[in-house]
Amino acid sequence: MSRTLQSTRHETLRLFLIEKRKKAGLTQADVAAKLKRYQSFVASVETGQRKLDVVQLIAFSEAIGFDPREAIKRMTATKED
Repeated sequence: MSRTLQSTRHETLRLFLIEKRKKAGLTQADVAAKLKRYQSFVASVETGQRKLDVVQLIAFSEAIGFDPREAIKRMTATKED
């Protein structure tokens, strides 16, 4: 198993979150406010410097407005290096 932050699946999740946030018309600051976190937290997730656990993924999905199962499906469809 590769390191999580540098994995293909982590990259898939990172890009998925950015895509969903932008489609929702939200800024990183908007998402951060909904999460009651700083904008830098959202930025560190989106740039791949921080990984998310399942609970955090659900919080992101609620803040942005998507089904977290979509993210999991996209990641499982991605082959690992």
